[in-house]
Order: sequence, then structure tokens, then C-alpha cells
Amino acid sequence: MSQFQLLGAVAILTLLPYFIGYIWLLSVAFRKDTWWGLACLFLPFAIFFFALKHWSDAKESFIVMCGGIVIVIVNAFIMTIIGYYNALPIIIGALAVYAIAYRYYSAFIAAKVLALDDSRVTPAHRLNDGQNYVPTNKWVLFGHHFAAITGAGPLIGPVLAAQFGFLPGLIWLVVGVCIGGAVHDFIILASSIRRDGKSLAEMARTEISSVTGIVAAIAILFIIVMALAGLGLAVVNALHDSSWGTFTIAMTIPIALFMGLYMYRFRIGKIAEASAIGVMLLIITVIVGRFIPESFLGPAFTLSKNQITFSIAVYGFIASILPVWMLLCPRDYLSSYMKIGTIAFLVLGIIIVHPDLKMPAFTEFVAGGGPIVPGKLYPFVFITIACGAISGFHALIGSGTTPKMIDKETHARPIAYGAMLIESLVGVTALIASASLFPADYFAINVPVEKFSQLGLSVVNLPELERQVGETVAGRTGGAVSLAVGMAQIFTALPGMKGLMAYWYHFAIMFEALFILTTIDTGTRVARFLVQESLGKFYKPLERTDWMPGTVLSSALVCVAWAYFIFTGNISQIWPMFGVANQLLAAIALAVGTTMIINAGRVRYAWVTIVPLTFVGTTTLVAGWKNITDNFLPMTKIPDKAFTGYLDATLTAIIMVCAVIVFANAIWRWYQVLSGKRGLSAELAPAVE
Repeated sequence: MSQFQLLGAVAILTLLPYFIGYIWLLSVAFRKDTWWGLACLFLPFAIFFFALKHWSDAKESFIVMCGGIVIVIVNAFIMTIIGYYNALPIIIGALAVYAIAYRYYSAFIAAKVLALDDSRVTPAHRLNDGQNYVPTNKWVLFGHHFAAITGAGPLIGPVLAAQFGFLPGLIWLVVGVCIGGAVHDFIILASSIRRDGKSLAEMARTEISSVTGIVAAIAILFIIVMALAGLGLAVVNALHDSSWGTFTIAMTIPIALFMGLYMYRFRIGKIAEASAIGVMLLIITVIVGRFIPESFLGPAFTLSKNQITFSIAVYGFIASILPVWMLLCPRDYLSSYMKIGTIAFLVLGIIIVHPDLKMPAFTEFVAGGGPIVPGKLYPFVFITIACGAISGFHALIGSGTTPKMIDKETHARPIAYGAMLIESLVGVTALIASASLFPADYFAINVPVEKFSQLGLSVVNLPELERQVGETVAGRTGGAVSLAVGMAQIFTALPGMKGLMAYWYHFAIMFEALFILTTIDTGTRVARFLVQESLGKFYKPLERTDWMPGTVLSSALVCVAWAYFIFTGNISQIWPMFGVANQLLAAIALAVGTTMIINAGRVRYAWVTIVPLTFVGTTTLVAGWKNITDNFLPMTKIPDKAFTGYLDATLTAIIMVCAVIVFANAIWRWYQVLSGKRGLSAELAPAVE
């Protein structure tokens, strides 16, 4: 064992006394009083005051925790001096924080803020129609919800944010999800359950005002278009001129179609059989894809960026108008297995391999001037990691299909809070995989070749990596390729995996693309519904989802919109736009959630949503302003980019105005309720007081 491996093992051992003592002391505090427990959970020095006040009860646990703190500080100091960082303490520490947050904070929200009560009949039972409202097994619904919320955002965002160093993104992913993202998802899902599965826009209309409902609907449409553009661009950059990768992804479509026919026509209800066959076929396509570049099929699957963009736009269009059972549902099953299985394997791989992090904790780009993400650490790291810590897109799922399928109210805790913690874990593993690359190699992959040559960096291991994966990876921006390389390095370091770098790389590309294509087909369909609702106000037949001309027209409009941004933009332009739109939608959802808590007469717990709302709202508005003034308006001075610059600036401004309108209306509603000018609502109150 090398000295670095020994230090990594020591780092894990030093964490254990601290976490054991902390959890022990936290449990003592919660047993004494809920408010003491919350104070010890969130306020750094509250735990010391509690130990002094209740010394006889807290003495043993406090001594163990303090001993752990001393050991951690000494070990961290030694590692900082020698410049050594290992992934093992990071992954173990993140898992420990998730466990504490779920055990204590989510339980507090469930019991005190939401007062979840299984004696209430959920809409899945009360409105059971066998189609949309269907009581569903808790863990089956967990899988569906996780597949729906976990697009490529938690994979791509942390990789791009590694430009600032691994530490800022890591802190935001772990802390942000516990007090922000998971709370956001939990509050919205529980609130929608209490309101018969109403959408976010409808809850904004009924709980705040009709104007707020309209504005929220506009913001939702914009976020979906921006999300599809950002995620679609990652696929384009990963697959162009890669016949192996393109073949593998293309084959997932007939495999999903086969699964749909198998489950709903040939072997009705045999979900396990279809899923097993689908996963087996996916693995076979990765293996067979190795021989495509040298075969007669090579040229047919070697596509340019524009050809890939056109292809995924056509796919999104077709997928959004086909029956859900034919392509959308089977792809959900495929992606669920791939997502959960691959992430579990990656976590296990990180623990076994415990790679050293080559990326420093902070880079010189924290002050701005980065080649991937324009702008300074604050506020751009918080919109670059647009999923994994908090995501407004989740509010659409939490007020969409999931509340119509939940069997008992208490199931909302693992399905909403728990699934979001797992998504954050996805982001942490992606960050570790990318940070395990040498910084020069990381930037060489994520920065255009001509721009990288100006950074004054020399690649370290990139030529060997390209030889092992069998493709040129330099200049493949967007985050997907560097993540695939990092994942492949970890997998091939496992016992018996040496020499399989190329296969693991293309498996990782397929894994990422499945995330993205699931978001593209689902997002395009959701956006199509919104467009049909809007156009239906002018021509009634257009709002009918079973009228094919209206379906085709609305789907085409949505696909053209997000494909245009891919054709005319780059990751440095599109991803910050997506980040601003997504985080402002999260802030809008938190404003609606806060309003529902206050409307229910539970104002003493409103801080649960007001705290993340304040941070996410202000930070994202600052980021939006920086995007407009520093990134988009300068583009208007370049003749061939002027229109794109004005368009991006205008759309960002519209989203920001929508958010401000919602915030203002929500605050006014809070004032009316607290001053007694408006009545309370009972949806969030317990069924029996």
C-alpha cells in the first residue's frame, strides 16, 4: 500500500468517530426537544450549548464527537500540506450527511410542517380511474419518480462546475440538497397530493393569484425548452463523428419499442421479463458497437454535429406523438435500471478504487475568466449545477404524475426527499469521476481545441486515454465525454477490468445519453401539452391532445425551438441560460410552497422554504443579470451572433421578470393572510387535529 492509499484509509477512519459522536448527540437532542434537535442540526454552535446545558445526558456523545473533530482537523491539515485529496472520505462523508438529513430533517418536515397522515385518502384512491390516478407500490413509484426527475443535469452540471475546483460544487451538492432541493421536492409533492394532484401552475393560481398561475406557466415552458437545448447539446458533442457511440444510442430506440410491444401486446404485464431482455440487449449493443467503425455501417453512423442535432430533434418529435406505452414507458424502464444500477456500481467502484482527485479544491478560475463557464464562482457555480442540489424541473414531476399515483401520504417522504438525495449522490459521483482526471486533460476535453491552446496547459495522460477509448476526445465540450472518461477510468481500475477502457467509455456514453433522451422525449411531450393549452385559447381543437393535427403542430414548434438553440449556440452560452431558468423555476416553486404553508396557518414553519427561497432566488437573479450584461449583450456586437445575443438576453429577462412577478404576488399574499385580510386553507393541516 502506497503512502497516499494509506492516507486515504486513515481519512475514512478519522471520519468515523466524528459521525458516530454527532449522530449520537443529535439523537439525544431530538429526544430532549424537537427545537433543540433542529438547532443542533443546522446551527454550528448550538450543539455545544446543548451539551453544556444537558451535560449529564450528552457527555459521552459530546466527548466522542470532539475527539473526532480533532482527528479530522489534524488529518485534513496534513493532506492540505501535501496536496493530497482522495475520493473515499468524500463519498463516505456525503453518504453520512444524506443519512442524517433523511433521518432527522425529513422526519421533522413530515411530522411538523406537512403533518403527513395516512388516515387521509390520497387522490390515487379517491379518483382512481385506472389510467392517470392509480395507487402504486411505494418502491415501484420511487423508481418511476427517480427516473423522471433524474435527467442528465446532475451528471453534466457538476462536471462543468469542476472548472472552479472540486470543493465548491461538492459543498453545494451536499448541503444544497439537504436544505434546498429535497425540501423543494417534498413540499411540492405533498401539497399536490393534498390538492388532488394539481400542477404547479394551477397551485400558483389558486394559492396566490390568477396572474401568478399564468406567469408560472410561461416560466415552465421556457425552462423546458432551455433544458432540452442544454441537454441535447451534450449529446451532440458526445456523439458527433463517433460511429460506435451513435450506433449504441440508435439501437436503444428499437430495443425500447420492442419492450413496449412485449409488455403491452405480446406478454402483457411481464415487466420483469421485458426489462431483463432490454438490459441484456443494451449490453450486447455496446459490445457489437466496437466493430461498427471498421464495418460497412461505419459511414452511416458517423454523423456531424448538425446531423446529430437534426436526428435527436426528429426523435423528440416522434417520441412526443407516439402513444406513451410504445416508447416513453419502455425507455423509462430501461433508463431506471441503467441509472440505479450504474450509479450503485459507480459508488461501489469509487469506494473500492478510491481514486485520488487530481483537480485542486479551488482553481484560479474562481475569480472569473474560466474557459468553460463564464463568470466568477459566485453566482455561476449555483446555476452551473442546475440539478443535483435543487431543480425546478422536479416541481413539474412532483405536481404531475407522481401525486396521482401515491398510495399513502407518508410515502411522499422517501419518494420525494429520498429520491432527491439519491440524485445528489449522482452529482457527487460525477464530480469525483471528472475531478480524478488531470486538470490539463479535463480542460483539453471540455474546451474547444483552439481555445485550449491559449490556456498554456500541457496534457498529461490524454493521448493514452484516447488510445484506450479508441476515439479522439479532445475538444468534445459539454461535460459528457470527460465524465465518460472519468467513469471508465474508475471501472477499469476494478479487479479483472483492465483493458476494457473502450467498452466502459462507450457504456458510460450510452448511460449518459439514456438520461438525456429520457428527458428529451418526456420534456418535449410536457412542453407540447403546454403549447396546446395556450394555442387552444385561440382555436379550441388545438387543446385536444387526441387531435393529431394539433399534436403534430405543437410538437414541431417545441422541437424547432430547442433545436434552434443547439444549432446556434455552445455550452458556455446555453448551460447558464438553462441554469438560470431552472433555478428560478425552483424559486417560484418554493414561493408557492411557502404560500401554501402560510395559507394553512403554519407560519412558524415557513422558514423551511423561505431560507432556500431567499438564497436561490437572489443568487439566480444575480446570475441572470450577469448573463445578460456580461455574456449575451456583448454577443450583439458580433454581426453573425447579434440575433442570438438579443434573443438570449430577451428570454433570460422574460424569465427573470416572471420570477419577480411571482415573488411580489406571493409576498403580498403572505401579508394578506398574516394581517387577517385573507382566510386560511386546510390542505396542509392534519386530517384530525
